[in-house]
Amino acid sequence: MIKVMVVEDQALVRGAISALLSLDHDIEVVAEAADGAEAKQLLQSVSPDIVLTDIEMPNVTGLELLEHVSQVHETCQTVIMTTFSRAGYIRRALSGGARGFVLKEAPSEYLIRTLKQVVCGKKVIDPELALSALDDTDPLTEKERKALRLAGEGYKTAEIAKSLYLSEGTIRNYLSDAIAKLNASNRVDAARIAKQKGWL
Repeated sequence: MIKVMVVEDQALVRGAISALLSLDHDIEVVAEAADGAEAKQLLQSVSPDIVLTDIEMPNVTGLELLEHVSQVHETCQTVIMTTFSRAGYIRRALSGGARGFVLKEAPSEYLIRTLKQVVCGKKVIDPELALSALDDTDPLTEKERKALRLAGEGYKTAEIAKSLYLSEGTIRNYLSDAIAKLNASNRVDAARIAKQKGWL
């Protein structure tokens, strides 16, 4: 029996995916979470074989959850599901240790087959997605990404500095470097471009 945790912020979608997976005799949905933060808490008490997670969620994103699972729950595999085939997401997910990448519009049989293959030690990614991931390289550093994400959410320089435990001057440098790398007109524009590319 393959034990799966489903992490998705939209309750209807989460319920539908869980119900769909439960129809398969080889799969048991052992937990559901509305975001990465809730999933991290649940992982203290349940031990799924696979965490099936969305990417764009409040509080803790799917990519941040992937990082946590890779570091703390080494026997657990992560499969990413998303509506976005953004190259940046795919690259970051694969380099972060994701074993599978599934688009939400994929047939249910494909999702179930992916989970079964991942449990057998295989890595599953649509060839088209894999090719698009190779085409687009993320120029941002991890620190620039964190600063830009907060700037995109409307945080002021001082608030970003406080949140990341850095000086305001350092944050200004990170943001101006990110703006230059993305040929953006300002920090909000840079955050928009990076998000569009799947780099945030």
